[in-house]
Amino acid sequence: MKATPRIAGVDEAGRGPLAGPVVVAAVILDPKRPIAGLDDSKRLSAKRREALEPLILEHALACSVIEVDIAMIDSINILQATLHGMRLALEALRHAPDLALIDGNRLPRDLRCPARAIVGGDGSVDAIGAASILAKVHRDRCMRAFDAVHPGYGFAAHMGYPTPAHLAALRELGPCAIHRRSFAPVAASLRATAAR
Repeated sequence: MKATPRIAGVDEAGRGPLAGPVVVAAVILDPKRPIAGLDDSKRLSAKRREALEPLILEHALACSVIEVDIAMIDSINILQATLHGMRLALEALRHAPDLALIDGNRLPRDLRCPARAIVGGDGSVDAIGAASILAKVHRDRCMRAFDAVHPGYGFAAHMGYPTPAHLAALRELGPCAIHRRSFAPVAASLRATAAR
């Protein structure tokens, strides 16, 4: 009897924020242990995502979560940092996948398995949805921890996204260690701080 192919879903959280890492997750679901309620993490409440995370970790055949730090993002740009994280997440899986389904329209180079990019895959492919949940929950946890280390920016509320409150804090306080210097609002804040 032919073995069921191992299909890994891959997704990221944190491409748009001005601060913090981009987090990439890869998940190979077990067809014998389905998980109800998987979806694009953006369509789920924080409470629902946090309830699904342990189920994914327990029931999946393999999971990995990778953080790509601010230095790498600023060095190679956010797109390349995300693609690099996707490659690392797939390599970190306990079982090598037969196919990777990756959310979005770009594929990393030099993958060890065939791959397909799927726009909107986090809402249509369970394995990608599971990866999006793991990445989002992990990144939100990171940003809450950073909020304690770098008070005043409101990271626990906006998770580093360029909200009016975050932009106002950036103007008032200047960038902190976890801000992405290559992002325009942060670069502008650095110039303004230097000019004072």
